[in-house]
Amino acid sequence: MKRDQVISCDPEIMSGTLVFAGTRVPVKILIQHLIAGDSLDDFLDDFPSVTREQAVAFLEMVLKEAENNNACAA
Repeated sequence: MKRDQVISCDPEIMSGTLVFAGTRVPVKILIQHLIAGDSLDDFLDDFPSVTREQAVAFLEMVLKEAENNNACAA
């Protein structure tokens, strides 16, 4: 999935907050759900406008970014 199919940032939508593309659902809500111990299915039930593919692609993007930043580098 292309980045623009997963997330978007537009000053006209939620004042530029990073959201799932085609929705008004901020991506931080997914992270907050996972931190709280909710499952991905719980999140998707709460926000049906977000597709499973978008949520998984976003998590994969975050993981890849973390790996690219090489958190263990001194």
